Amino acid sequence: MICVALPALAISGEHGQMTGQGLDGFYRGGRRLLARCRLRVGGAEPLPVQGRMLGADRARFVGAVRTAADSGPDPAVTVERLRSAEGVERIALRSTAARALRLPVEVSLGTDLAELGAVAAGAAGPEVPAGVHASGLRWSTTEAQAAVTADPPPGDALASAGLLCWEIELPPGGTRSIELRVLPEQPGKVRQPEAAVSPGRPATVPWGDPQAEGDDPRAGALLAAALDDLRALLVRDPGSPGDVHLAAGVPWRCGLAPAEALWAARMTLPLGVRLAAGTLRTLARTQLAGPGPDGGRIPGALRHAGAHLPPGCTGIEATLLFPVVLAEARRWGLPDRETEALLPAVERCLSWLQTATGEDGYLPDPVPGGPYRCETQAHAHRAALLGADLLEAYGRPGAEHWRSWAADLRGRFREEFWVEDPGGGRPAAARTPEGRRIPHLGGAAAHLLDTGLLGGGMQAPGLLDKVQTEQLARLLGGPALDSGWGLRSLGAREPGHNPFGHRSGAVRVHETAVAVAGLASAGYEKEAGALLRGTLDAAAAFGHRLPEMYAGEQRTAGSAPLPHPAACRPAAVAAAGVVHLLTALAGLRPDAPAGCVAVRPLHTAPLGALRFTGLRIAEQPFAMRISRLGLGMVEEAADGLQLGV
Repeated sequence: MICVALPALAISGEHGQMTGQGLDGFYRGGRRLLARCRLRVGGAEPLPVQGRMLGADRARFVGAVRTAADSGPDPAVTVERLRSAEGVERIALRSTAARALRLPVEVSLGTDLAELGAVAAGAAGPEVPAGVHASGLRWSTTEAQAAVTADPPPGDALASAGLLCWEIELPPGGTRSIELRVLPEQPGKVRQPEAAVSPGRPATVPWGDPQAEGDDPRAGALLAAALDDLRALLVRDPGSPGDVHLAAGVPWRCGLAPAEALWAARMTLPLGVRLAAGTLRTLARTQLAGPGPDGGRIPGALRHAGAHLPPGCTGIEATLLFPVVLAEARRWGLPDRETEALLPAVERCLSWLQTATGEDGYLPDPVPGGPYRCETQAHAHRAALLGADLLEAYGRPGAEHWRSWAADLRGRFREEFWVEDPGGGRPAAARTPEGRRIPHLGGAAAHLLDTGLLGGGMQAPGLLDKVQTEQLARLLGGPALDSGWGLRSLGAREPGHNPFGHRSGAVRVHETAVAVAGLASAGYEKEAGALLRGTLDAAAAFGHRLPEMYAGEQRTAGSAPLPHPAACRPAAVAAAGVVHLLTALAGLRPDAPAGCVAVRPLHTAPLGALRFTGLRIAEQPFAMRISRLGLGMVEEAADGLQLGV
């Protein structure tokens, strides 16, 4: 169970004890300040009764304590632990005994002050010796210091054993509490009082109070949990505190991951444009300069791509996403002043794309010499078209060149990336520079349906023709890719399929959301609805808090989705994917510069009647309702915003 309020984390099992093993502990800024926090009452650990999340940043653990006052099987004393990611834990002992009790309470503390990466790799090192410090204990190395304070102060503090001890008097029906605080310190510096907002943590969220309610209560619960997760992952750019973005996920990826940050910003545009603006400005500052082959690219790590392809480059994906996010943020209401300020970064992205494209017109991934992935060509095509849209809107040169470039790519792609087979054909997963097609069927093909938003509520043209799009929709909705819980990253019948494989069979929430939205916009509502309902069913098994991915085992009667042991939870793209999934039902296509919005909900209304409030278009509140017949009705909108069709 992971409590998150970046840059702070708190991790333990459902029993609530921090054992010092595995990932257990309180972390801040990527360092484990406390690894062990074990509670004993009356000489024994409380019997675990329940552990549950109260929010992304808080958890509650309840245990029972056996005492001499128990007259039968019913415990007279319970222990509640309320834990915050920020490093505060409140331990409350409650008695229902008819007489006063005197209970010894011990908290065993220890830490290695290790970095999260070392902990994850099993190389944390030994515990650091403790010293008595004020009302608690303190640990120190040349690199870090940490302390735990207690209120009320312990009756005894044993540094050699790492123990804080109390004798607690519990009157009949009474409650007594202990509060522990985990405090970071820097060697050689006096610790200042903690600010109301942690360093790197925004004071406010860049959206209002969006809600969903309707016939299916899971929609509202899922959206609320997703917003809670997004809030927990928000961080400020240290160099420009006014700009916020989302960390990729917890516990493995607490920093800025460019592609994931842009995907999350794009998928949350219905909540407002402030997150997108902050993310774009933050990444523009990382863009590589210079006239060389990397000039204009946004740096990013390589990412494992499964059994059939070499690792792909997240920096390429981010570079191609940058123009798309800015163009769509403008349609959702990003002011001209902010949009124009980012146009030079868009031009640098497009210049890099021109340079990196091979002689045959395809973009290798990774560059140079990598295969031509189908989803990379889809990203490049969308970047060219939406980049041209931006250039034209602000009188910059190059719009017609990029539209022509995209048209040439469409013509070649439809011929050279389509694999004919007895089942009706499929898009190749990739093509080698020598012309060999890699034909395996995977969820990444869903990106071919994600064409991007242009003016007047129009979607940009896609790389596939009408017949090919229909066949892809059939494949995405078929049993090879639709697990019943969401979209598999690799078809169940493909060589190398592994239900737990990151990109070789697991269900990835972000990719499922891309598929649902793409299918819905292309008119394939049956397939979109099936994937949507499967994802909502899976979410219920995860307490409506979807992880980054989960196993792609086939759904059967009475089964439940299997968690993936390496998945981030919360994860930015999963939480943002929830927003994308649900708002796809509304079919919102805004054009704030033109003062209009098209509303095209799914006619099949897969979740029945549904109402959204607290969305934002043109930086103003927007609310709408979808009827059980699939009809859309706008209830609140900015003054002057015209409804299109």
